[in-house]
Parts: sequence; C-alpha cells; structure tokens
Amino acid sequence: MALTFNDENFEQEVLKSEIPVLVDFYADWCGPCKMMGPVVEKLADAYAGKVKVGKLNVDNSMEVAGKYRVMSIPTFIIFKDGQAVDTIQGAVPKEMIESKLNAL
Repeated sequence: MALTFNDENFEQEVLKSEIPVLVDFYADWCGPCKMMGPVVEKLADAYAGKVKVGKLNVDNSMEVAGKYRVMSIPTFIIFKDGQAVDTIQGAVPKEMIESKLNAL
C-alpha cells in the first residue's frame, strides 16, 4: 500500500529514509493522476521493503511541491540518500518507472 507524504512528514519519511523512495506528486482533480493511482499501488506492493512508495498531494503540500519545482502532475521523483536522483513526468507505463527503480 502506498504511503501518504506531506509537508510535515516529508523530511523524516523521504529525505531520511534508509531505502530509496518513489514519490508520486498528484492532485485529486487530476485525471492522469487518477489513472496512475493503481500503478502506484502495484509498485508499492512489488517493491515493499526495497523502495518506499508514496503519494504527495500538491494542493495540500505546496511547500514540498514548490521546493522540487513540480510544475505539472503527475510527477514522480525518486529519492536516494536524501537526494532527488530521477524525475518522471506524466502518465507513463509502469515498466518505465520499474526500469528506473531497478537501476537503483
């Protein structure tokens, strides 16, 4: 199950994570974001224990979204050792995200 990230828990859950983290920057009103919802859940299950997978609502967490210059959604950012190491924008095939995660 995908985790929920926000301005309050982002540093602890993402930046200080001992394993890589995939963050799905989304909004409830975004059609492509809704399409990617099931993909994010499947990734969370498939990578459990190896990669933290979670969602961050840009409308509720503007501070984090602004810091990482999220201008369009969905945007997926992969973090490793507290640093953003890769970014994927738009509704993309699950395999594209998997290939980036497997490269870690």
